Amino acid sequence: MDSLTIDRPLDMHLHLRDGEMLEVVAPLSAAHFSGALIMPNLLPPVSDGKMLREYGERIAAAVGEESFERYMTLFFRSDYDYDFLSSLRESITAVKLYPAGITTNSEGGVEGFDIAELSETLEAMSELGIPLCIHGESNGFVMDREAEFIPVYEKLAENFPHLKIIMEHISTKESVEALDRYENLFATITLHHLLITLDDVAGGLLRPHLFCKPIAKRYEDREALRSVALSAHPKVMFGSDSAPHPRNAKEAPGCAAGVFTAPIALAALSELFDSHGALDRLQAFVSDNARRIYDIEPPAKSVELRKEPFVVPERFGTVVPMMAGEEIGWSVVKVTQGGE
Repeated sequence: MDSLTIDRPLDMHLHLRDGEMLEVVAPLSAAHFSGALIMPNLLPPVSDGKMLREYGERIAAAVGEESFERYMTLFFRSDYDYDFLSSLRESITAVKLYPAGITTNSEGGVEGFDIAELSETLEAMSELGIPLCIHGESNGFVMDREAEFIPVYEKLAENFPHLKIIMEHISTKESVEALDRYENLFATITLHHLLITLDDVAGGLLRPHLFCKPIAKRYEDREALRSVALSAHPKVMFGSDSAPHPRNAKEAPGCAAGVFTAPIALAALSELFDSHGALDRLQAFVSDNARRIYDIEPPAKSVELRKEPFVVPERFGTVVPMMAGEEIGWSVVKVTQGGE
């Protein structure tokens, strides 16, 4: 197969930042995707109705006329009650929980994971049908953080069986194994975790533009992720975790965590799935599963890709993308919106 058309592609984990960065990166996602789940970890984090509305308006202005649905999220607080969440139910698609200090702009996140302290918010979310997205890492040794967080997922899944829990950007075989143990556990998988291991980041000269959290893991972890993504496992979906930082924040002594993949995601995924004889399953991974899991219907947009070389630009504004200057074997050749 030398071409394919994806119907309503979705990115279910996207960082658009704010200000000048938003102006640069939002159009790049809107150009190829029908919608995206927008992360709330701004400074300050998006945690009330006014902030949610105003951020959504800034995103809409940045994407202009593109057909692109903003699936908004709130930054988790343990004092959200039923009335508060109910008042915003039509405006949010999920609530995002960060362990305190574990990643970019997460200092106001959760500490300790005391079920009693979290229960009021989580019970309200269960009743209202609001999914919980979690950056699942402990504060342990960096290679073990995600695996160490699995018991927290299990405790939450057992105590709140009607709550949809999304394990975000999973990067280990242990997370893949946890998927099928609980009916209410789901997961997003990034492009970069499907392509790289820690060897690519630090096996030779350090490659800061591949540094992310959770950090890329071992070959067996990558193979486990590929096994569920390439088979279109019904509980996994694409979430890029595309996380732009200016070049001077990446090529620096205190290198910022995040890989910028939004402009290359569909082309690189097509190349990967094609190389494994799985192109027929890409539609489910980048759209159908997410639409079913989140019960959403994004605006009509179809993206045609063809097996033609595409050289990744060296940068977009101040941001260096993954695979900058490299060639991908597939290209986006046509995007059709609505009834065009």
